[in-house]
Amino acid sequence: MRPFASKERYQMKLFKTISVFTISAIIAVFAGNAAAKHMSKKNTEDRIKPAFKVYVEGDKVPQVANELPKPPKPAGPRTGEDVYNTYCTACHGAGIAGAPKLGDAAAWSERMSAGINEVYAKAINGVGAMPARGTCSDCSDDEIKKTVDYILANSK
Repeated sequence: MRPFASKERYQMKLFKTISVFTISAIIAVFAGNAAAKHMSKKNTEDRIKPAFKVYVEGDKVPQVANELPKPPKPAGPRTGEDVYNTYCTACHGAGIAGAPKLGDAAAWSERMSAGINEVYAKAINGVGAMPARGTCSDCSDDEIKKTVDYILANSK
């Protein structure tokens, strides 16, 4: 009995064996190239260099910008509604961290018991979780006062 039933089956088996061997050899060559490149002196030095540099007195320290770019100044004074919708609505719209909501007459009348100047001062200087000027660091005092007036007018 012959190991292969026909000459064609034998040739097919031989072709498959040679193909697998050839493809394996090609893959081994490419893998060897990749490993050689990965293990090159430059790549190794790049992988093991320190993540940062410590400067000591006398070293030349590269100069970097120490200020973030400032946002453009507004073309003119903003209205109270503009400031509220841009900077205040996140907290005063939802009552976050105890912020009185726009439209909550009782909460605002309680704050007004100390007088309008006290409400202005707290809005400008900050109170509780609210930082000075809320989140509008470039708002003028007049813009903050207009915003307080807008909130009070819409909270009656």
